[in-house]
Amino acid sequence: MTPSGTNSARLPDTPGSASGPSGSSGTSGSAAWAAAWELLLPAASAPARARGRSLQAALREAVRSGRLAPGTRLPSSRELAADLGVSRGLVTEAYEQLTAEGYLRSDRGAGTWVGGAVRAAHPRARDLAPRSPGAHVDFLPGTPDLALFPRAAWAAAQRGVLAELPHHALGYPDPRGLPRLRTALAELLTRRRGVVADPERVLVVSGVAQATTLLGFVLHARGVRAVGVEDPGTPEHGGLYASAGLRTVPLPLDDEGLAMGPLRESGVRVVATTPAHQFPSGIAYSARRRAELLDWAHSVDGLVVEDDYDGDFRYDRAPVGALQGLDPEHVAYAGSVSKSLAPGLRLGWLLVPSSLAEEVVERKRTMDLGNPVVDQALLARFMERGDYDRQLRRCQRAYRERRDALVAALEHHFPGTQVSGIAAGLHAIATLPLRYGPPPRFLARVAAAGVAVRPLTDYAQTPVGEEEGAVVRLVLGYAHVPPARIWEGVGLMATAVAG
Repeated sequence: MTPSGTNSARLPDTPGSASGPSGSSGTSGSAAWAAAWELLLPAASAPARARGRSLQAALREAVRSGRLAPGTRLPSSRELAADLGVSRGLVTEAYEQLTAEGYLRSDRGAGTWVGGAVRAAHPRARDLAPRSPGAHVDFLPGTPDLALFPRAAWAAAQRGVLAELPHHALGYPDPRGLPRLRTALAELLTRRRGVVADPERVLVVSGVAQATTLLGFVLHARGVRAVGVEDPGTPEHGGLYASAGLRTVPLPLDDEGLAMGPLRESGVRVVATTPAHQFPSGIAYSARRRAELLDWAHSVDGLVVEDDYDGDFRYDRAPVGALQGLDPEHVAYAGSVSKSLAPGLRLGWLLVPSSLAEEVVERKRTMDLGNPVVDQALLARFMERGDYDRQLRRCQRAYRERRDALVAALEHHFPGTQVSGIAAGLHAIATLPLRYGPPPRFLARVAAAGVAVRPLTDYAQTPVGEEEGAVVRLVLGYAHVPPARIWEGVGLMATAVAG
């Protein structure tokens, strides 16, 4: 018995043309079958061994996508086989398989129908990657110039790696990372950043975010429940540590770095820092403050987590060496290629004190069984052949030029602006004269002019008072903006606030 209110959709009694079924009655079932027809044509022309699977997959997709709606009657196996030019047994097997799976149903003597069990939504792949707001000029901080990515050298390294990588190396890797890459990283970090880097204590990770989470899980397992963070500081720290069950305690800065009095009074024994170039204030921790911070770590048997996110980029002098080099047993050091190559590579490193090494490695193993082997070997080759050093020099030249352009443009369009922080990194702090405030009005006008900027108050870990927020202080990212566009963007801001 056929279900009431449904329409059959039959193919013609004679094989149809390649353009699809003919002779439809104009009913909704016929229209549904005609709409699904194009999905079946490739199955009929598939190689003989794959023809059955292809037909099943095509029918299954027609039902999932809604091209064959519930209640649609399908042609008989004889008719469909004749129309497609395939054997009847192949069609019968396809009908039986999809009936067993619930996509179709068959009533004895009444034919085969599309079932009503399918509830799959139409497939849709969304892109949740962070994007700039679509402004005409984007000064949002944290992004390198991705156009500087060394595509030719990277491709050459990839060809070399694929040619030389032995088959056994494609198995599950050491969770710490390939020995070849850990050795290359230890040499690089010792030479460029002054760290104490034993390859046995270097872990390859998916960026500083994973390094932070790894440490968070291990510290939580040891009974730690709170981590001190810089205020202002990196907004992501709170979420990363929270995912490991830790709360963050905002700690203020002074002109030399993390203020020691509030740190001692907080009771925390772990603190996350950016001492080479504090984000976002742009200061470098003084030698005295670095020593005081390490003295504190000794006194409480604590840990300093050092995020060296842009330590290679200093424009007025040689970069200050990493804090980890002074006390590798009380400092965990993390970095990545996100600013030097591209954040999408998801490659970074973590150096941990010997007391934490085994636990961190075990947590890394259970988390993901290690990073992709080919990517690790590629980065190792890139470093061994000097390509990474050349890339750092290329970026440093470009970013220094862009910082100089930003300072000059601000002096020209906003006389009296103070650019604070050291000449380093990928962003600068600009404090505009009081006459350009208040901040809400400034930000609204600049946004309306098509310029994306972010105020320093966005990075505060604690609420900002009215008096403190009366002056316009901007965190301006410049690394991804060419000099001409920097001048254009600052000019647009000046025009917007003058109107």
